[in-house]
Amino acid sequence: MTHPYVAKANQYIQDVLSGAIPACKWVKLAVQRQVDDLARVQSEDWPWVFDPAMAERPCAFIELLPHIKGKWAREGRLIELEPWQCFIITTVYGWVHRETRLRRFLEAYEEEARKNGKSAKGSGLLLYMLTADGEHGAECYTAATTRDQARIVFDDAKSMAERSPGLRTHLGLAIMQHSLTVAHTSSKATPLAAEGSTLDGLNVHFALLDELHAHKTRAVYDVIDTARGAREQSLLWTITTAGTDRSGICYERRTHVTKILDRVIHDDRVFGIIYTLDDGDDHFDPTVWIKANPNLGKSVQLDELMAQARKAEAMPSALNNFLTKRLNVWVSGESPWMDMRAWDRCGDEAFGVDSIPDGAKVYMGLDLAQKKDFAALAIVWYDEVNNKWGVCIRLYLNELAIQESGNAHLAGWARQEYVTVTDGDLTDFDCVADDMRAMCRRFNVQEIAFDPALSMYFAGKLLEEGLPMVEITQRPVFFTPVLIQVENLVREGRIRHEDNPVMAWMVSNLVVKQSKFNELMAPTKERPENKIDGPMAMLMALGRALVLAPPPSVYETRGIRFL
Repeated sequence: MTHPYVAKANQYIQDVLSGAIPACKWVKLAVQRQVDDLARVQSEDWPWVFDPAMAERPCAFIELLPHIKGKWAREGRLIELEPWQCFIITTVYGWVHRETRLRRFLEAYEEEARKNGKSAKGSGLLLYMLTADGEHGAECYTAATTRDQARIVFDDAKSMAERSPGLRTHLGLAIMQHSLTVAHTSSKATPLAAEGSTLDGLNVHFALLDELHAHKTRAVYDVIDTARGAREQSLLWTITTAGTDRSGICYERRTHVTKILDRVIHDDRVFGIIYTLDDGDDHFDPTVWIKANPNLGKSVQLDELMAQARKAEAMPSALNNFLTKRLNVWVSGESPWMDMRAWDRCGDEAFGVDSIPDGAKVYMGLDLAQKKDFAALAIVWYDEVNNKWGVCIRLYLNELAIQESGNAHLAGWARQEYVTVTDGDLTDFDCVADDMRAMCRRFNVQEIAFDPALSMYFAGKLLEEGLPMVEITQRPVFFTPVLIQVENLVREGRIRHEDNPVMAWMVSNLVVKQSKFNELMAPTKERPENKIDGPMAMLMALGRALVLAPPPSVYETRGIRFL
């Protein structure tokens, strides 16, 4: 077989998509992304090609290395990559630019439960990037929260090299106490301490960040990320398990990956895969554990997992540790609100306010902010002909907020006029008011729902002009039913929207926090930069519309009558 590792990767793709291998949503999306990318190779506007020979090299290299722990080390066995590992490695290394032949992926994010062989694979990648990637002056690092943690992967790589004298001699690899070096290419590999302030002056070719969820600050990630600019194909590889800090750098990178996989944003230079359970899976059902433990039956033993599960069931204090470390489930009081695939299916680029039928009752929602958040105006109505709710959104933001947002996509969205940009450092509410007046002159606007905490003075002025402003207090008792209703409407395909990518990004940012004492829910966001102003305006508008103008029941729409 010419390319055995690529063949194993392709078989893994088929097995995941067919259901032969149980996999979570994110793994399915990751393999589907690879399938879709391969289909784009013939497109002239797609600059990347998949080179099987390049994909094979790191896999073949790693399988020359010995196991250094456990019974396989005692038996002197070499590493054998599993199909899921072949998929990850061949995907990251196989894509190159069709002209320069430089690697496509500059960052890889890999999340899985513990004991799935991440240290062995990471150590092999470190040695490959140091000795066999063809980079002169390669600086390769392992980094973690502590130097001891960073040394885990480094020391494993060192032990592998010590047990491979022939390979070591062939590659010219020298082993020091705190570093590995290759003299003829002036390359080195070392572990790094977590103090980001001590890491200046790096010129990173490869960095492996271990257990990123445990990093209390983003200092290490940022320093390493910015130290890669002088390299043409540097690679930052993160391998982590789930954690609890949703405001940290790890969850930020995870969120970025999920948005890529969900096609909310496009980032061709980042690879990501997340092995975890699906929403609704029973944490104590052994049949779903393979979703978070792709090496189940190899380095992960079922009887050990079952013992951990029994402990978690018997001791509530052990539950979170079982969920995060053994099932790779992030523990928090919030959960994502919307199925983004369902939301995307409701989109229509040709749709807009011009689609509002004559005489239709229109409801609007207003969410105001003047500095860093968006001002948002939602316009909703019920389409009796198609039995759907129409949703249009207008977004406003000042130019300084766009410049300082740190969101690379936002400037592009503004240029495409998905966002109305106002001059200066404050969003101009007059632009919002002008659009509201225009809507009221043009359509049969019934109500404009607004949050009095942010817009009382502004709303008061418009109320004096005769606009139908209505206060909506931002409480769970208002939001709970509308959150449930809107989610159901989207799943049923009974909402139609403009397919605005900024709105999609905001919808993907919205999470639901449920009270511990009752079933009331509140919409919120996990991080300040995860804006949700558009969905909040939509929820206010639909919340009022669904109460005041509920759609006909299924009995009426399907012609069922009671005698």
